[in-house]
Amino acid sequence: MNSAVIATTTDWLTYICKACGLLYKEEEGDPDSGLAPGTRFEDIPDDWYCPLCGVTKADFVLHVVIDKKQFAKQSTSAEKSFSRSNYSDVVIIGAGKAGWEAAKAIRAISDDLSISIVTGCDGEVYEKPQLSNALLKKIKVDRLVLQSGEQAAQQLGIKLFPATHAVHISHASQQLRTTKGVFKYKYLVIAHGAKPIRHPLLSAQDCWHVNHLSVYRELRKSLEGKKSSIAIVGAGLIGCELANDLALAGHQIALLDAAQRPLAHLIPEAASEALMQSWEALKIQFYGEQQIVQMTHQDGQKILSMQSGLALKIDEIVLCMGLQPDSALAKSAGIEWNQGISVDPKTLKTNIENIFALGDCISVEGKVSRYIEPIMRQAQVIASQIAGDQSILFSASSLPIRIKTSSLPMRLEGVIEKQGEWRISKAKEEQLQSKWQMTHWSQNQVSALLELG
Repeated sequence: MNSAVIATTTDWLTYICKACGLLYKEEEGDPDSGLAPGTRFEDIPDDWYCPLCGVTKADFVLHVVIDKKQFAKQSTSAEKSFSRSNYSDVVIIGAGKAGWEAAKAIRAISDDLSISIVTGCDGEVYEKPQLSNALLKKIKVDRLVLQSGEQAAQQLGIKLFPATHAVHISHASQQLRTTKGVFKYKYLVIAHGAKPIRHPLLSAQDCWHVNHLSVYRELRKSLEGKKSSIAIVGAGLIGCELANDLALAGHQIALLDAAQRPLAHLIPEAASEALMQSWEALKIQFYGEQQIVQMTHQDGQKILSMQSGLALKIDEIVLCMGLQPDSALAKSAGIEWNQGISVDPKTLKTNIENIFALGDCISVEGKVSRYIEPIMRQAQVIASQIAGDQSILFSASSLPIRIKTSSLPMRLEGVIEKQGEWRISKAKEEQLQSKWQMTHWSQNQVSALLELG
């Protein structure tokens, strides 16, 4: 795509995607899509699409950006026009696992508090870990939905605002500005999760990010009745589980990673080798130390070219490169940021009064957590803080990690210290199905245990 004419004025405009909330800033452009910094929105070709979700230019609307001082000045007059429907004692941003758990925990401690959830999605309630092994369990997509957003909201007696993106927080006036108006709150809970990391050379239209049920539903629909060749980029926890699941459904999988082996940052080399050996019975081929340099189309398929010279002809591309929280909303309020929203390790409060955060978007003492288990405990802590109960505090702990690769299931427990070594503690038998163990030793003590099989 050719870059559009570059603007010379500094009166830049910003446009927001109605589907996913991505901001297109004229001053910054979108170099990855061929739009140089300074490209006016009106000069963008009509066939340009959102680099995050893949919708077209027509799905973007003007986003009026106002600075904090201007927003604060407007707050007094804006309050006069608020009806009670614009106010909630608690406003929760995000309707994923963290958002719904927060709503349930707060409702459990009070029937009187008014609660609103603002979310860019439709608010469907489902368990995200099932997305990586639903085919193995023969679960149809519709059965993954536990409740619709409307049903969950009615059950809890709260208000749900779907397809509503939060764009600015004014903590001084306790207001949240969204794409559908301004909400006033007493307490704000940020639970908007994290977004999939994009690959700079792969457009949203050419690949899938399986981080949400709506996208997973479309992927399953596109694969229905076919035996496809699929490249999965990223051999971490989700990439390996998804490769296993799709291969069992009859698809041919090319699993790519920059590391030498799958799950390189989580398990020892011997375990990675055992996992790859277990995949020999499936249609999974692992390619390590690979870096994508080009993607082209040929005869209805995609050609992925690697720096190593490897070229793969595939039908679909699924990105599993990890997650990254969006800092824009937090920084609009002056909330401290350190790999995620910095929260107090015990109360989950941010540095701004009456604003809490939980789930994938937070960091506790600079450490992020991408697992499900802590979320319920985090929600209970926040609910207690809102109720004025200081006795329930959060404590980050090392949690067991289940690796749901059915060809060789694993369970990791403990902490892998930088200074240490892995040892086989129970002899591995010839059959891959046999259980065996590895222990991680640090300072003459076992710090972690890995069970295989």
